[in-house]
Amino acid sequence: MGSTELAANLFRATQAEEKLKRDNVQSKAHANQTHFDVGRKVRDTIHELGGTMPEDLSSPDKSIKQLETAEKKKLGK
Repeated sequence: MGSTELAANLFRATQAEEKLKRDNVQSKAHANQTHFDVGRKVRDTIHELGGTMPEDLSSPDKSIKQLETAEKKKLGK
């Protein structure tokens, strides 16, 4: 997950949290729908602005764990 995807996800999460508070959402079903709705609006905005959709962003060839393991081997630990 790159910085663009992380930023979009953080924005979605913070906006959903604020909407839950603002609308005083109490039920799990309503909270889930709110998260879905906010996520849809974020995706729509990315699309309207001509951005790359999160699922189309490139992902790294190696995971952080793989990079850490390789670095430890390289350092002889």
